[in-house]
Amino acid sequence: MSREYYVYIMTNKHNTVLYTGVTNNLARRVCEHKQGLGGRFTSKYKIRKLVYYEVTTDVRAAIAREKQIKSGSRRKKIDLVNGMNPQWKDLYDEI
Repeated sequence: MSREYYVYIMTNKHNTVLYTGVTNNLARRVCEHKQGLGGRFTSKYKIRKLVYYEVTTDVRAAIAREKQIKSGSRRKKIDLVNGMNPQWKDLYDEI
């Protein structure tokens, strides 16, 4: 049985802070963030809105992609979001 792994970007209400993460259960993880149960950073900046995600069945690829996105510029993250979700709407309801 192959598992799915997600690399995702979340933001706050005003789209001023971007957070990149990786998980094997996107719906659960986003729900945790929405409840303020993420890490210290996501709680502090009220990261509650899922604006981008990718899916893969390779956990190593997911972790490598998360590192690649995190090491990239803010502009590159914004471009990723704009490519998938130009309105920056919360994608939580779609997953």
